[in-house]
Amino acid sequence: MQKDFETLFYEAEDHYLQASELLTLKNSADTLKKRLEIYRFLRDQEISIFQLVADHLVETFPNENPQRLEKGLKHWISVVRYAAMAMLLNNPDYFRHRILEWLTDIVQAQEMVTIETQIFEKLKQGLEEMLSSEQMELFSPFLEQAKITLLETKSQSETLMIGE
Repeated sequence: MQKDFETLFYEAEDHYLQASELLTLKNSADTLKKRLEIYRFLRDQEISIFQLVADHLVETFPNENPQRLEKGLKHWISVVRYAAMAMLLNNPDYFRHRILEWLTDIVQAQEMVTIETQIFEKLKQGLEEMLSSEQMELFSPFLEQAKITLLETKSQSETLMIGE
């Protein structure tokens, strides 16, 4: 259950909801409806979204081992699935705990940051073309959280090592 609903209901246990609380509840329900639309879209269009990304990868990395490209795609399919659920729940902590904590080490250990950066960029570009700006506003914070956690942490540590 979304934290904003839970908090509102908990605080209103001993009284009827006031006008401002009802407005908050209505806004939260409206936002949940929008999040659910995005979630359904991502679920239903997953294959077409990632086919565009896969085609781009093959063009960008023609000499790369196809299994490495496939592994990167699988990582980002998982990222999008968990990001979609976290967006639906309006809970970035869910996303961080469910996937980003364990996937970060895998991406970095397998030295896939370059490939996965390309996946991220093409994925984001494709989603920006398929989703409205309002929908991207709701979903992109989760993509950005994944980018920062999975891709930029490694780049920063490499920069520090080179500078020493």
